Amino acid sequence: MTKIVSVDKKKKNKQTAGNKSKSIGAKVFFKDYWTKTNSIILLTGFAVLILGFYLMSFGPWDNPTSLTFSPIVLLIAYLVIFPVAIFYRHKK
Repeated sequence: MTKIVSVDKKKKNKQTAGNKSKSIGAKVFFKDYWTKTNSIILLTGFAVLILGFYLMSFGPWDNPTSLTFSPIVLLIAYLVIFPVAIFYRHKK
């Protein structure tokens, strides 16, 4: 019985060693992918997002700024700037 247990332990050790190498590889890839430029674009997106919500709170509820301009600014932040920040990749 002890032989079976020792074989099972060896299999578990091999499986966990394989999982560790896969997770380390993913971290290295993400580190190479996400650069300072991506972070700057993301922070710009947050600034545009805050600007859009500020414009939405500006004036009464039927204000043209809060009904038309603010949603356009928010759409630009959500649909343009954030995806660009995620998918931008510097060409080598």
